[in-house]
Amino acid sequence: MDQSAFIFQILLSVLMDGLVVTIKLIAITAPPFGLILGILVAVGRVYGSKPMSLLCKGAVGFIKGTPLLLMLFILYFGLPSVGITLSAFVASLVGFIMCNGAYNSEYIRGAISSVKEGQMIAAQALGMTRMQAVRHIILPPQALIRAIPGLSNEFIYLIKYSSLAYMLTVVELTGSGKMVATKYFAYTEVFLAVGLGYLLLVTITTIAVMLIERKVAVPGMTQSGRSMLDIL
Repeated sequence: MDQSAFIFQILLSVLMDGLVVTIKLIAITAPPFGLILGILVAVGRVYGSKPMSLLCKGAVGFIKGTPLLLMLFILYFGLPSVGITLSAFVASLVGFIMCNGAYNSEYIRGAISSVKEGQMIAAQALGMTRMQAVRHIILPPQALIRAIPGLSNEFIYLIKYSSLAYMLTVVELTGSGKMVATKYFAYTEVFLAVGLGYLLLVTITTIAVMLIERKVAVPGMTQSGRSMLDIL
C-alpha cells in the first residue's frame, strides 16, 4: 500500500476515533470531577475537623503511594469479586478522577496555606462562617488563582497517563495506534503519529492555561509583570 494512502485513509481515521475517546476521558475527569474533588479534599484537610483532616490526608497518601495502573486493575479486575462490576471506560474514569483529585488537592492545599491567616480572622470578625470565608475570600479570588500552574501541570499529566486506559481494553489514542501498528507492522509511523497527537493536546492545553492566567491575573499576585504570552 502506498505510504500516503496508508496515512490518510487508514491511520488518521483510526487515530481520530481513538483521539475522541481520549478527549472524553480527559474532559470528564479533570474539569468537573477531578477539580471539584481536589477542592473538597484540600478544604477538608485545612479547615475540616481533625477526623476529616486525617481521613483526607490518608486518602491522598494512599492514592499518591499507589501506582495508577495498579489502581485501575483493582477497579476493573478486583471489584467484581466483591459484586461491583464497572465497564472499562467507567473504571478508567474512576481511577483517573481519584488520582487527579488527589494531586489537585495538594496544589490547592498549598495555595490555601499561602493565604494569610489574618484574612480568615477578618472574615469571621465580619460575621462570616468559616466555610463562607473559604468560599468567598480564600478560594476563588486567591488560592485557586495561585494554584493554576500546578493544576495545569496535573492536567498535562492526565493527558499523558490517559493512555493507561488501554490496559483495561479502552481503545483510546494509544490503543488505536497499537491496533494499526500490529496489523500493518508500521510501528515507527504509527507511534510517531500518536506522539504528535499527544503533543498537540499538550500544546493546546499549555496555550489555554497561559490565556487563563493572563485573564485572571491579579496585580501583586504574580512574580513577574510579563506573562508567557508576552514572552512568546
